[in-house]
Amino acid sequence: RVAGGGITGQAQAIRLGIARSLESLDPEFRPKLKEAGFMTRDPRMVERKKYGQPKARKRFQFSKR
Repeated sequence: RVAGGGITGQAQAIRLGIARSLESLDPEFRPKLKEAGFMTRDPRMVERKKYGQPKARKRFQFSKR
């Protein structure tokens, strides 16, 4: 079961899960899976909202006068 995120993110999560289960069944799979990039988790996370701003990077409208 996969919940949250988009279609691509869910597909990557399933891919990582299958790779990890294959590796737990037979450790000889590990080098090939690692070489193909299936053992790496995508480290990108949502940046937190900062105070004094409406979003993580967006700023409130600036007025010179």
